[in-house]
Amino acid sequence: MDEFSLIKRYFDVQPSSANVVLGIGDDTAILDQQTGQQLLVTTDTLVAGVHFPVDSSPESIGYKALSVNLSDIAAMGGRPAWYTLALTLPEADDCWLRGFSAALHALARRYDISLIGGDTTRGPLAISITMLGTVPTGEAVTRSGAEVGDSVFVTDTMGDAALALYCMQNEIDLDPAVMTQLRTSLDRPVARVEEGLCLRDYASAMIDISDGLAADLGHVLASSGVAAELEASRLPLSQAVRHAAAEAQMNDDTLLQLVTTGGDDYELCAVVPQTGVPGLQSTWPPALAPLTQIGTIRQGTGMILRSASGSHIELAANGYRHFT
Repeated sequence: MDEFSLIKRYFDVQPSSANVVLGIGDDTAILDQQTGQQLLVTTDTLVAGVHFPVDSSPESIGYKALSVNLSDIAAMGGRPAWYTLALTLPEADDCWLRGFSAALHALARRYDISLIGGDTTRGPLAISITMLGTVPTGEAVTRSGAEVGDSVFVTDTMGDAALALYCMQNEIDLDPAVMTQLRTSLDRPVARVEEGLCLRDYASAMIDISDGLAADLGHVLASSGVAAELEASRLPLSQAVRHAAAEAQMNDDTLLQLVTTGGDDYELCAVVPQTGVPGLQSTWPPALAPLTQIGTIRQGTGMILRSASGSHIELAANGYRHFT
């Protein structure tokens, strides 16, 4: 099976949305643009053994590859619309491709987005996706709008993916149900698209947590020229994380370090002016992921994490970084 047969069999199978004039099959795609909308463009590459465990199922790889790009669009308060796929494979394995493409297409249908092109090559397993989305002109939420007095919020829970990886690397034997929950967070992160659309009306700055809260909130603080004070007791942790930490005999300081720097959460971290907090909290749809206020923007630089005892820990903007 050559690359053209591969594309036709596994990827040129979904109908295109109405705003795709020309999709897969030509040199480039042609898209209709809506008046009053700006285009959002993001790219992520996933490499085996770096961004996902080598034993990951093809379904999990397909899901995660698309979801992490959806998360970037969500972090701008945008709506995803189209994506391209550059797929590098060691071999054209039919079983692997069926699982990978099925998960990719299923997630694309959930968000009503279209695959409009890409490339297929032979080599070590790597997946690059470029996602395009839209946002009303002038309404994209960037990293640079945080101001002193604003509140810091995160969606859902933190640390599940990091605990999964920690337990796998250290061969810690967990209750199977707990490990399944943690591994699902690592393999199939949920892109908070609807949450991002709701936060767009309130947030002064926003980012998705891919490299860890400390690193990603650190980007917001550096771009905005402010500092943050966070409360350890408010960091939302799942029961699975608490159970895994206890099984691994992890003390509170180690757990906090892992939760704030571990990465792969893909939750949204949003900074909201105080005037908007009551409206945000009162109108937050119950069907969406829970929203938790974890701290406040202060003058200065850096991050302080206040423990339950009242002591202050300086939180370095550490997280996952390539080439370090």
